[in-house]
Amino acid sequence: MAEGNDRDSMEEDLPPDIKLWTKCDVRKWVRNLDGDEERVAEKLFEEDVDGSSLLSLNSQDFKIIGVKLGPAKRIIQAKEEWLKEHPSQSVSLCKPYPFDRYHNADRYTENNVLQSMESGPSNLIEPCHEFKAFTKTTDETKMKKFTDETIRFAAACMNSRTNGTIHFGIGDTKQGFKHGQVLGVDVEDKEDFANKLEKAIEVHFEHKYVKDAKKCIRHPRFVGVLSRNMTSSTKYVIEVDIVPDSLICKENYYHTNTHDMTTKKAKKKINETENSLPSKQFFVREGGSTVNLLTQTPEDKKEKRYQDVLNGISEVSELRKHAEEEHLSRVKSSTQGHLLANMITGGSLSMDKSHFEHYVVVSNKSHPSQLESLAFLVDLNPVAVLDFDPESDRGGLQNHLNQSILVNVHFPKKYKITEKVEDMVKRLNLARNTSWVFCNGGADQETPSEIDQWSMEKGASVRDVISFLCRPDVLPQNRFLVIFLLLSTVNDMMDPIVETFCTFSQELRGTHQILCISDNKSGFTSWKNLIEARNKIDISPRCIYELSFTEVNGTILNLWSEKQRSLRFLPCGGGSTVVLAKKEEQSMSTLEVLCTNECEGGNKDIIPLEENFYRGGNVTWWNFYISEQPGSSQFIKRDMLDHILNHIVPGLCSLNKVCVVLNLKHLPGCGGTTLAMHTLWSLKDQCRCAVLRENQADQSEIAKQVVKLLTCESKEVQPTVPVLLMIDDFEDEDKVSDLQELIETECEERGIQSSSALVLLLNCRRSESSHSIQSSPDTVFIGNDLSAKEQTKFEAKLREIKKTHKNADTFYGFMIMKENFQPAYIQSVVKATLKRFDRKQKADQLFAVLVLLNVYGRNASLSVSHCEEFLNIQSKPFCGKNKIEDEFGKLSPLLGRCLVVGKVKFSALKVIHWRIAKECLNELSSTHNMKRAEIVDILLNTDTVYGCIQGTDYLLQELRYILVNRQLSSKRENKFSPFIEDIARETPGLEESVLENASKRFEKDAVVCQLLARYNYLRKKNFREAKSWAKKARDLHKDSSYFADTSAQVIKHELKNALGNIKEEPLVPEKLQHCLKLAQKATEGFKETQRLARKESVQRLKNKFNNTLHNTSGCQGEIEVDVLVIEILENIPVFSAHTVRHDIMSQVLAGKLVLQSLEEKDPQKHRNKPFYDILKQYKEYLHCLKGRMKENFDFLDKISINLSTQFGLKADYNQDLEKRLLNFFRQYRRIFCNTTTPELNLPELLKARQFLEMEKVDSYTGILSYLSEGKAVGKLEECAREYEYLCARNQNVKDCINCIYVSVVLSCTKRESKHIPPYQVLLHRLQDVLRNHISLKDSSSTYFIAVVLLWPCPLYPTKCESLEKYISLLRSCYHDDMKEVYCGKWPVLHFFLGKKHGYDRLVHLRQIKECFKCEPEQFVSMWRNGQIWKDEEVKELLLRVTGEIHRDVILADAGTFKLELTPMSRSQINGYWDGCKMSFFIGFTMKGPTALDIVPVPKTLGNYF
Repeated sequence: MAEGNDRDSMEEDLPPDIKLWTKCDVRKWVRNLDGDEERVAEKLFEEDVDGSSLLSLNSQDFKIIGVKLGPAKRIIQAKEEWLKEHPSQSVSLCKPYPFDRYHNADRYTENNVLQSMESGPSNLIEPCHEFKAFTKTTDETKMKKFTDETIRFAAACMNSRTNGTIHFGIGDTKQGFKHGQVLGVDVEDKEDFANKLEKAIEVHFEHKYVKDAKKCIRHPRFVGVLSRNMTSSTKYVIEVDIVPDSLICKENYYHTNTHDMTTKKAKKKINETENSLPSKQFFVREGGSTVNLLTQTPEDKKEKRYQDVLNGISEVSELRKHAEEEHLSRVKSSTQGHLLANMITGGSLSMDKSHFEHYVVVSNKSHPSQLESLAFLVDLNPVAVLDFDPESDRGGLQNHLNQSILVNVHFPKKYKITEKVEDMVKRLNLARNTSWVFCNGGADQETPSEIDQWSMEKGASVRDVISFLCRPDVLPQNRFLVIFLLLSTVNDMMDPIVETFCTFSQELRGTHQILCISDNKSGFTSWKNLIEARNKIDISPRCIYELSFTEVNGTILNLWSEKQRSLRFLPCGGGSTVVLAKKEEQSMSTLEVLCTNECEGGNKDIIPLEENFYRGGNVTWWNFYISEQPGSSQFIKRDMLDHILNHIVPGLCSLNKVCVVLNLKHLPGCGGTTLAMHTLWSLKDQCRCAVLRENQADQSEIAKQVVKLLTCESKEVQPTVPVLLMIDDFEDEDKVSDLQELIETECEERGIQSSSALVLLLNCRRSESSHSIQSSPDTVFIGNDLSAKEQTKFEAKLREIKKTHKNADTFYGFMIMKENFQPAYIQSVVKATLKRFDRKQKADQLFAVLVLLNVYGRNASLSVSHCEEFLNIQSKPFCGKNKIEDEFGKLSPLLGRCLVVGKVKFSALKVIHWRIAKECLNELSSTHNMKRAEIVDILLNTDTVYGCIQGTDYLLQELRYILVNRQLSSKRENKFSPFIEDIARETPGLEESVLENASKRFEKDAVVCQLLARYNYLRKKNFREAKSWAKKARDLHKDSSYFADTSAQVIKHELKNALGNIKEEPLVPEKLQHCLKLAQKATEGFKETQRLARKESVQRLKNKFNNTLHNTSGCQGEIEVDVLVIEILENIPVFSAHTVRHDIMSQVLAGKLVLQSLEEKDPQKHRNKPFYDILKQYKEYLHCLKGRMKENFDFLDKISINLSTQFGLKADYNQDLEKRLLNFFRQYRRIFCNTTTPELNLPELLKARQFLEMEKVDSYTGILSYLSEGKAVGKLEECAREYEYLCARNQNVKDCINCIYVSVVLSCTKRESKHIPPYQVLLHRLQDVLRNHISLKDSSSTYFIAVVLLWPCPLYPTKCESLEKYISLLRSCYHDDMKEVYCGKWPVLHFFLGKKHGYDRLVHLRQIKECFKCEPEQFVSMWRNGQIWKDEEVKELLLRVTGEIHRDVILADAGTFKLELTPMSRSQINGYWDGCKMSFFIGFTMKGPTALDIVPVPKTLGNYF
């Protein structure tokens, strides 16, 4: 009977829901089962089995922990019976705050239920608990309720010698709440609670035990209560821990007083009170209650129990002491530090050599006390953080780390795949900075969700994030680690972080790439149980929980070398340095910054580094660093290095220009890039050095980051140390100029002054020619021929290498240079290595692909993931013994690793040397019969390498490049890429098959469709197929002028093909109809191209950083079609009965003779009627042919003469294009400018005009072309005579202006000519013109020449009050005339102001060029850097003028008035205020006068720096 009563009592004490049971509850329950289960109960207690664990235990689990089958079956059966009798209710459980701790990060969540129930003593160490809702108190009674309940509970725990915690703000069933429900209490003054409790201890405990009580009763703890959506609230749970330490309590027993007995006044008041209750109390813990054993109730037997407690106090004290000793003995030494190091590095035990290339962090609610212990995250630099704390940006983890590293804040919806994955990676900037994903709202942009609503509201979008990150083309398979950072305890199965874990484990197919870190065992246990219940897996092997976050932080930081953890420094001049903060460095994501202490403190393995470099791998900063260490052999210094350091760089840095360029031209594989990096390394203490990571990066962003590096940590406006930026192999030389301009613009906007160069661009570029280029003040050339001094150095180095490296014979990169690039050596190496090449082996096929990519690509490589996929092997760790290179067998010495940084960052394989790759390709073709077409087909048709693999976008870009890029040069225009041309030569016809396969691989690529169209109309003459491909391209990009041009080009070439045999076969009417129809359609196509080109130009004007040039192909194409139409008409009887009647044809095509009139006068009109009928169908098209041609020629001339991509220099355009346009103009003048045909009988005036048009001097642009195109001066003299004739008979403004231009240009080309009028006469003519009305068409030419000629000269000043107006009008005309075409171009400087007078005051560019004996390309470079103006001969030619700064322009001194000039380089006036005196040269452009080489006037130099 007693036993049954005990069981009933036990059931009343236990929560009905097993999940709420503590391990003490489990022990109590097992003890009271039928049978002697004491041993089993203790075993479960030792194994930390609580209610949640008990639910998941099965027979096998009991067997593992040593419980026999019989007891196990009884326990399982009893558990099932309990579950039937006590149906569980859905509650969110949480563990109590760790006992006797104050700085843990744990917080409660509103309405969760504490797992620990109100209980009595168990093992005296496990705390008992008492809950107080604390809801029915007023402000007056709140504090008394708190102190009274705390004193009662504390005395009970001290007398029972058990640890305990009393909780205020936790509900109980008696008050209508769930038992243990978290409610929270509003607290205004935390200190007041502590003070009142201390006072209460002094009042209620006996005086002799007050000290004991104060030691045992801990200060109140205020545990924050979170809202259900994990945001902070104003509520707390107030907790007081009681610790009756045996050393303090000894064998004492503790009475308390109901009333204040500390003063006589209080005692007297009590004595005077009638019926007052006894003041003495003695509390103990019985079950879940606190009981006073001194209550005087007659039926109560508490008096006896009171005596029993007093008599047994010695025994209880001894039990307490024993329990404390046993608890201390259980503390084990942890091995989890080593486990953490092993798991976070993938087994390498070094973060520098970690198997994992990337880390993803998942975190929940943080606590301020944790943040300082999470510094390892800064060095870990996670690619993404999935943060479930909606307040992380306000005092949480994101706010803390954002002070040290640069993060990009995102929300999950941004990760839904709506575009190419690589473009998403670039947009999210995953390859550069940490992406911080707020997974439960926050950042004041999205409302947080409650736990039970999160899955419905945000779960899907977070799953998108996880799926995206786990794609192999985003993060490499098996090479990234997901770290669950459990900053707060997870108690709920519905918690979002549990769902996130499940999704990651599904995506990763297991937990081998997951690491969970908790700083307490309680939090770990809860996490483990939830994961086990949800996923049926034991996560324990992947968890760290015995280390505090401080220990975790120290352990991980210790896995990095000193180099990775040390501060990095930038030079400031004079030997001083500043710290480059990690966040600052991350913000300059396009630059790889070289610091003054680069590599210091590192622990890199020297041998592998040197071997990789000597074999042909890219040089690293470590190679230079190691060579400078004591005992190491020196890095070979090329002869050109000293020249660069001692002459080139100082000379460039002294120039009065913000940004200058140093050109380092080199042949492939000759050490050009290594020399460039050696230059940076040598200057890292004098310059802020950096390497541009990615050539395809946005140039405006590069410019901003370069200037940021320039001014980093600079308190002064004026930087003291220049930036040296290495740019390697820009595709287009004009992009260097664009970047230079953008940097100057950025400096200008930042107000940075330029008294000397502040940014030096080291332009490292492959040379197209193997011929040596002469060095100049800003250009050096590295060829394939070592000097005798260099050869000696390489011989000595080889002897040193052989002493330390056993495999020096495979150091091909070094040996090629040592052998002075001898082809015989390279051929012997390749032939020996490829001797056993087997084209059927997958590894050998992949090797051939790598060779092909290296030869034709942009130093191309293939990602390791692609190689593994191609070879169908599993990912292998980089730091392991087995590497992907081993799969290639004897071919592996020709391969090396590299790191590719683009939209994504990945490890890749490449052939070690370009020359070796080129020779391998020849060897594969000649010896092994493996042609280029076969190799590229392997690459195009292997579908597996185009799946979700990291680097796929990079591979597609390189493959597209070798197929499409035509490598246009100024000398000739290639029809197809070098690769396609080589296939056509090697295996004629197979290029078509390659292109067909390419079209399938690049199905949605308009450029590839365009390529197929070109191939079909140029090579196959299959115009139907060409039209189909051209239409596909247009459909993909409807508004592109370039694809519209392709459609028109197809029709034009069809027309040319139709005319191919026109001389052999007579042109019948049907064929005439077909040809004119094609011509009209082609013209319409080219007109559409021009329309779209103008539309594109207008769009580009809205973006100041878009320097794309205007597309003129529509004009060129239309001219060519018109020439073909002339050829058609020359072969029909209407115009060529016996001889071609150009006189009649020219009048028809000029619209001066209508076809009807021509037909009526034709004696053969009946025979020619079919032709006339067809011609009349196209009469509108034919009558305006001359006007179309003239308009297009003038338009192209206007662009080529007045605009340039080279800082004001006349550009050298494509020579093939220039020749074609010249031939077209010859056709034009043959038809329309023939003055010798007797039938025409032209008046002299018209003959003169046609002669001028024939010589292309009927426009000012044609006249100015004589300055730069080297035309015969004799013709220009004839033109001068004709203009004199015209001006004498007809006062036409245009004729007069052109006459002035001819005189000026003739004075520059043949000063002694008799046809040059006196200068004053010329000025009078100009004044006469300016007094007349000037049409809009003639405005630009008139005002330009007016500004040039009327500009005042110091020796012979001219007075022109209207000159300022002419300058303003000229600028307006420039913008009106050129706004559609000047994007990306500079106005050409036609003339410069010289020191002489009259005609001689005008200096042309040809005269300046004659001062320099160098190649045109070198002159352009010197011009761009401003070195031209330092030459003494140039200084003698040009007049230096003074003026003053006014806002962003310069006002030049011009006698009694000022004239406004635009600075060519605005950065040269930055830092000077208005009124500052400057001196400069003057150049004249169609945009107005320009100031060049602006420097302060010497006498004011000290005032303005």
